[in-house]
Amino acid sequence: MADVLRFRNDDPIEEPAVTLDAFVDQEDASAVRIEAGEDPRRLIPVLDRVKLVELGIPRFRDGRCFTAARILREAGYEGEIRAEGDVLVDLIFFMRRCGIDSFAPQSPLNRADVDACLSRYEHVYQHAADGAVPIWKLRHG
Repeated sequence: MADVLRFRNDDPIEEPAVTLDAFVDQEDASAVRIEAGEDPRRLIPVLDRVKLVELGIPRFRDGRCFTAARILREAGYEGEIRAEGDVLVDLIFFMRRCGIDSFAPQSPLNRADVDACLSRYEHVYQHAADGAVPIWKLRHG
């Protein structure tokens, strides 16, 4: 777990993640891995037993993890969503906005660079899973 960067206050899930197909068929699993291209909506009927969703990122330019995280958060999922694979520090701010709250990058990230990326923008322009208030709403009440 030393290589995982978490933005949560609860205890980390130690259970290994199973495939999406296996998770749907197994009632005793609580951690699931969704690969790029798999439909996260398959988890919606069983969200009550999901503690960890690992989103596989094969290449940094594959943005399907953003959509998967947003779908799960909009469905009410409050557990851990971990981006695993080709995670770039430049994208962590946007991943956090979509609801991803832990990261297991294939290459180590410099924590100072991560902190700088997360504090770069004081305001946001739209609603997202992170709950930040858009600047237009701050301006116009």
